[in-house]
Amino acid sequence: MSPLFVKANCQPKKHDIGKYVRYGDKEPTTMPRIEDANKASLASYREMFLPSSLNPGSTSGKPQPAYNVRFESSSTITSRDLDACFDLLASSSANAYAVSSIGWSPAKKRKEMKLLDLRYLLLELLATDDNDESISGFLSFMLTYEDGYEVVYCYEVHLATHLQGQGIGRHLMGLMEVAGTRAGVEKSMLTVFVENQAAMRFYTKLGYSEDEYSPEPRKLRNGTTKMPTYVILSKSLQNGTTDTKGRQNR
Repeated sequence: MSPLFVKANCQPKKHDIGKYVRYGDKEPTTMPRIEDANKASLASYREMFLPSSLNPGSTSGKPQPAYNVRFESSSTITSRDLDACFDLLASSSANAYAVSSIGWSPAKKRKEMKLLDLRYLLLELLATDDNDESISGFLSFMLTYEDGYEVVYCYEVHLATHLQGQGIGRHLMGLMEVAGTRAGVEKSMLTVFVENQAAMRFYTKLGYSEDEYSPEPRKLRNGTTKMPTYVILSKSLQNGTTDTKGRQNR
């Protein structure tokens, strides 16, 4: 089954990180907030930007989820967990990458997954008599700059097939948006393959729409039009706080 959630790599462009970011015709503005956030230790980052509990809140009469959400960075995630994340990504999305304009390179993808400022929300199934704890989903994100904006950028979000459709993806996206809101960034961004209509519908329900910097169709010399294979979506985080279900509270 094709994945519900895909972030096709369109690496956010950094604009003089640590120095200045230019807004249109305005004078450059010093923006240390993103750099300061990314320098924080794992514990400090979580305390500043994430809820005290990363798991869904319990609802009276409903069973507790059989999984745990764990927070890691690219420097603290274990090789075993990183391999599990890569396997999820490759099994669900390698073919979609390969036929897109981005292309598929396992080596480049593994390198991207170790980018210094990348953070991970790992979905860990709780151990039972039949299985050990295992990574069955993840979301990776970064506080960064994109086209002059301070943003939280979703790099990847993947779930094992049997966990899709249970609200887990929405919960992970909500956690990422909470981090962006608490960090004071302007919007949340991600990239999705055009062919992944299920993901497009999912993100639309969460309030995402095509970003102004999403690639446009290109007119070729022979007169044909080449359509982009991916679209950049964004959602403003400036209109209110965001809860862990991806909803904005006004």
